[in-house]
Formats: sequence, structure tokens, C-alpha cells
Amino acid sequence: MKKTYQPGVYRIKLNVLKIGKLITIACLLLFAACKKDSPSVTKTTTGTDTTGTGTGTGTGTGTGTGTLPDTLTASKVAVAALDDEVNTFMSTYNVPAVSVAITKGEKLVYLKAYGISDKSKNTKAVISDRYRLASCSKQFTSVAIMKLLEQGKIKLSDKVFGDGAILGKTYGTKVYGPNITNITVDQLLHHTSGGWGNSVNDPMFSNPTMTTAELITWTLDNRPLDHLPGTNYDYSNFGYCILGRVIEKITGQSYEEAVKTLVLKPIGITDMTIGGNTLSQKLSKEVTYYGQSGEDPYAYNITRMDAHGGWIATAADLARFLVYVDKFPVRPDILTSATLTTMYTGSTANASYGCGWGISGNNYLHQGSLPGTATEQARLENGLNFVILTNTRSFKANFDYNLDQLFWRAFAKNPTWATEDLFLK
Repeated sequence: MKKTYQPGVYRIKLNVLKIGKLITIACLLLFAACKKDSPSVTKTTTGTDTTGTGTGTGTGTGTGTGTLPDTLTASKVAVAALDDEVNTFMSTYNVPAVSVAITKGEKLVYLKAYGISDKSKNTKAVISDRYRLASCSKQFTSVAIMKLLEQGKIKLSDKVFGDGAILGKTYGTKVYGPNITNITVDQLLHHTSGGWGNSVNDPMFSNPTMTTAELITWTLDNRPLDHLPGTNYDYSNFGYCILGRVIEKITGQSYEEAVKTLVLKPIGITDMTIGGNTLSQKLSKEVTYYGQSGEDPYAYNITRMDAHGGWIATAADLARFLVYVDKFPVRPDILTSATLTTMYTGSTANASYGCGWGISGNNYLHQGSLPGTATEQARLENGLNFVILTNTRSFKANFDYNLDQLFWRAFAKNPTWATEDLFLK
């Protein structure tokens, strides 16, 4: 029996905290229409993958390009509530491996790997394993744009296409369609460019053999806008692909090198990179991805997804990133308070989605999803942040919800976190 799965159903979810003598975790109020980094596909409903759910506490000895993750130590203080939730989740949804990182007061207080990173070799998951981030890549694109804003090299009101615009007429072979020359950087960041969204067949998942430049040209030539720019929210991976080219134009570097220069190196992240497409292109310390319900994790052009879904990283990488953009006072953020406020502010079309971040009050987060990948990173107003990475995704009911709930259900039991800072280990 087959069904058609619509990845556009994915939303950002966030719990509202009530902090007092008792902490009540409300059931997920929000997930501001953040769609998956993959097209609609037809899948069977009878997948038979099975996985182990053991816990890994090794530090990893891979030979990746960076050293930072290998200097970290997995948590020695077991948080039974979290371990129980992770193991139940893995068993329920046939998840081979999970990596979790949690910060409190901008200290890394929990870092743990669970399960098997490569079933064919029975390789135990370790904390230095790298995972595809899917849409959790967009936040790095956003922060890079914000750094260029602070450097005076870009304005959010800058036009993107046409005479005098950032990209000029580099892309496209025809006269631009109505309103395309009115699209701004701000609108691309907020998914309000007026077209090319998941609800109407995001162009990123068409023409898989085209290069990035060819795809942008094809889209400008063949896909007119559906709305006036700025008036309608429609989550667009293609919009962030364009932002990647904006970054390249302004910096004179490749997108990957520009983000490393602007964002990653200044905060000590050395092990992130853009991933490959096929199993043979799997990078050092990268997990193996497993599709469910007929999905093939290695059938997509991940490299072309660079600015919206192409990064691979460890859970510790993302935890480190969060503490430098979280508006908390312990570590100096890499953006000013005013710029962070701009980044974490929604649009008139959707107040619940900022520049690459879902918003609920003073909580900022994002999920990501690709065949073989499900991720989440969250900055919370109570001073905790969390990261969850997996090497599969499931189509069983409530998968995205329960991924998010791994943290919240454990947190509701008031666990004791480590007091040491694992970032310093």
C-alpha cells in the first residue's frame, strides 16, 4: 500500500514555559510553517528497518578536518530521563543514531551519542559524528547575512535582481517577470519574496542535474511570482539558495568559505562543511543515512542545497553556534543586540518566522528534514538551548512532534545537569 507524503506539512513547534515551583510544558503551540528540505514523494508504508538504541559515550577518534569536536568529552553525568526518552524514540521510529547537545547558562552541560552510526559496520555512534543539518543550515546563512549587514556591505532593503541590484542580470535569459526586480534581501530571509515556495513546488527539487546557476536562470525564466513581494509567506528553500549567491557576490568567496570566514571560524567551529550527495561521497566522521518508507537519502543534490540544507556538523557544533547568537550575557555574541533583534523579528506576513528562525515569544528555533535526516536546534528563553540530530526520518504519526519532545519530556522531570562546562573539556 502506498501513500503520497507531503513534506510541506512540517511546522516549527515550540513549548511555552511556565517557570515557577513547577514547570509546565505546554504541548507545542507553534511551528511556523517551516517546510522540509525535500519534495513530495510517493512512499510505501511498510518499511522494515530496525535499529539498536544503545547509548554511546566515546569521544570519537575520527580524522576530520577540525579538532574541536574531538577535544570534547561526552557527558559522564547520566540524565536518565533524557536517556529514557531518546531510547523510546529510537525504538518507536526505527532511528539508528541520535546525537544530543544541551547548554545551560551558555555552558555545554550535556553531550551524548546514542545508537549506531553505520549499521553495515555496526559502528557505535560517538559525539564527533557529523550529520546533515537539512534546514538547520538556514540559520548559518542568516547569520552570515547579518554579519555583512553589520559590516555595511549590504542592506536588508537591497534589491536582488535587475539593474543596480546585488546580482544584477547575472541569472536569467529573458526580461524578468513582474515584480522580480522588487525582491529584497529581507524578503528572501523571511520567505516573503512572492514565489518559489514549498506550497507551489519549490524549484530546488526540480531539474536535479542543473548547476545552481542553471537552476536560478531556469526558474527566473519559467516560474513567475505568485504574489507581490512582501505580502505572502511561503517557505522557500530556493529563496535561501539565492541568498547563498548574494553572499558569494558580496564577499567574492564561495558560499561555504564565506560562512566559515564570517561565522564559523570566529566562534571556534572548524569541523563543519557542505556535504556530498552519494554514499561514496560520505565525508570523514559523517554518519550513514537510512531512508524509511521507500526514501533514498542519497538521491538528492545536497551540495546544490548549500545555503538552505547542505551543511553537516556535530551536535556540539550547533550548540556552540547557539551560545554565540542567543542574546545571553555569558559569552559575547558575534552579532550586536540590535542585529540579533532584527534577525529574530518576523514579517508582517508571518510574525512567527524571522530571518531563518521560527519565533515564539523569546524562543527561537528550527527543525530540518531530509530523506535520512531529522534535526532540531532551539534557543530557549529560560537559558537552556538544545540540539538533536538523527540519521533517519520516519513517516509514522507524530515523528516531528516527538523529536521535539525528547528534550521537553525530560526537562519536565527536573533533571540534574552537569555543572562543568563540556566546551572546556
